[in-house]
Amino acid sequence: MELLTDRIKEDMKASMKGGQKARLGVIRLILSAIKQVEVDERIVLDDERTILVLDKMLKQRRESIRLFSEADRQDLIAIEEAEISVIQDFLPQALTDQEVDDMIATAVAESGAESVKDMGKVMALLKAPMQGRADMSVVSAKIKTALAG
Repeated sequence: MELLTDRIKEDMKASMKGGQKARLGVIRLILSAIKQVEVDERIVLDDERTILVLDKMLKQRRESIRLFSEADRQDLIAIEEAEISVIQDFLPQALTDQEVDDMIATAVAESGAESVKDMGKVMALLKAPMQGRADMSVVSAKIKTALAG
């Protein structure tokens, strides 16, 4: 079975041949982030850990977009959004709002959560299946709303 990192490397080669400089730059950033973790921890990342690295990169870009919005820097927002688009190409299919809501409702029922104090139980059930497929800050806000109401 092909690893996600192998797929990313193949895409890098295709981007080089196709002259897609912007995409190539983002792919190189991805591979660099993966390599950094592999060197630091002296391991080869499996797909699950690779998704965690990609998810962290998404989180960083979303935060940058938030900051750039406050500074009214549309030029920089466009760059970050383009990078998000490339990173998402390597992540599992994103969950729809309805799927997220359904998963939250199921997790709340399974965990027996009754108030915001039980939020950790719900997040524990959702973290793995949603990793790389949903913005966890949005999920967190939805869980708070579900438990508050």
